Amino acid sequence: MSTQFNERNISMVMDMYELTMANGYFREEYQDTLAVFDVFYRNNPDNAGYAIFAGLEQVVEYIQNLHFSEEDVEYLRSQNLFSEAFLQYLLAFKFRGDIYAMPEGTVMYPNEPIMTVVAPLIDAQLIETTILLEINHQSLIATKTNRIVQAAGKKPVSDFGARRAHNVDAAVYGARAAYIGGAASTATVLAGKMFGIPISGTMAHSWVMTFESEFDAFKTYAETYPDAALLLVDTYDVLKSGVPNAIRVAKEILEPMGKRLKGIRLDSGDLAYLSKEARKLLDAEGLEDCIIVASNSLDEYTITSLGRQGAMLDSYGVGERLITSYSSPVFGAVYKMVAIQKDGGFVPKIKVSETIEKITNPGMKEIYRVYDAEGKAVADYLTLKEEKIVDGESIRYIDPLKYWKNRSFVNCTFKPLQKQIFRNGELVYDLPPLEEIKAYVRAQLTNEIWEEEQRFENSHTHYLDMSPAMFELKMGLLHEANKD
Repeated sequence: MSTQFNERNISMVMDMYELTMANGYFREEYQDTLAVFDVFYRNNPDNAGYAIFAGLEQVVEYIQNLHFSEEDVEYLRSQNLFSEAFLQYLLAFKFRGDIYAMPEGTVMYPNEPIMTVVAPLIDAQLIETTILLEINHQSLIATKTNRIVQAAGKKPVSDFGARRAHNVDAAVYGARAAYIGGAASTATVLAGKMFGIPISGTMAHSWVMTFESEFDAFKTYAETYPDAALLLVDTYDVLKSGVPNAIRVAKEILEPMGKRLKGIRLDSGDLAYLSKEARKLLDAEGLEDCIIVASNSLDEYTITSLGRQGAMLDSYGVGERLITSYSSPVFGAVYKMVAIQKDGGFVPKIKVSETIEKITNPGMKEIYRVYDAEGKAVADYLTLKEEKIVDGESIRYIDPLKYWKNRSFVNCTFKPLQKQIFRNGELVYDLPPLEEIKAYVRAQLTNEIWEEEQRFENSHTHYLDMSPAMFELKMGLLHEANKD
């Protein structure tokens, strides 16, 4: 019986139309024609000022392992849709293209190319779905977690979300994304094992209810884990039973052992009120170092509210609203052709739509982050691939929303955001360790990104400007497409 726990070849995690188009391209002998596709998204989750790029490492793993087994091909043969020559082609298939991408952890904005694929048409088409699902999922969770971490300030946030995730992979890779976004630890043990994320966890209400009394439950736990005794105090009554029993364990069990009670956890009720009252009880017994952890359907808004209410909380365990990005559950990255090879060059392509935000930016291009003299990111700048940018020069740009204005970047520096990941199907990029990705996120938000963009409400819009040549190319293609 085949299950999700078997060793998996996920090469065929793709939409059917990728295979039907690939078969058609093969029939028309387009299999070696190069095409260029951009990955981008149109709106930040939660109407935020930015998003965080995550999932690149899993895209790399997918590309490196992409192949079609005999079993895969036999299944496709049974559909009676594909030529035998095409099926034999798939048996020998290996990705042959180039891929460029922002480094994982990059702070990113709508409508700019996160990733660019330059590959033979079939190769580029077959990888669409998995690229999108990896980037959409992990970027969504990293972005949501970062908002929660920002709300928590210096207080650590742990991912408690596995049991509310949409499946096993969503739990494990969601934990990875959450760590990139700033979470301090995860309760998901497999994520800890796979990615080296610190794991954390204490007890459930069932532990407390297993024993004859709450005190016995706490006593047994403290004796078992004297250096990590963090007790769940809301099974019966927080202030009349839970906290007093935790204090009793601290005094009667741990202190004679030379140990201290690490903390208590609140998982229900009025967290602001209960934390303040619990803090008073703990401090009165000399347990000022005992931390108070809160869980129970938390997110950036509830954490912000708890802070405004003066809640005496030291740490947060955040579950369903983190792992599902409950308030904004769809990231929406798309994969669009922007150029195709013809006569030794590339012909730019544009998707035209009555919905303005669905009109694409055509052609092979470069995306730069523009920094002022203080090192702050003032805008992102989209140019044609062949354009040369020189730091410090006065460089004219066009705001696509106010294109009639004459504006220039003056005394700015420009950093290209994409790095080459694959060349001719071979990995040429050193994937950074997870800790480095997490630190990169933190460094950008601390040093480069305006505080105004990091607000939860009415955040400042980061500008995506275009070079005059880029803008003229787009306008020219739009005019051409709308000729009578």
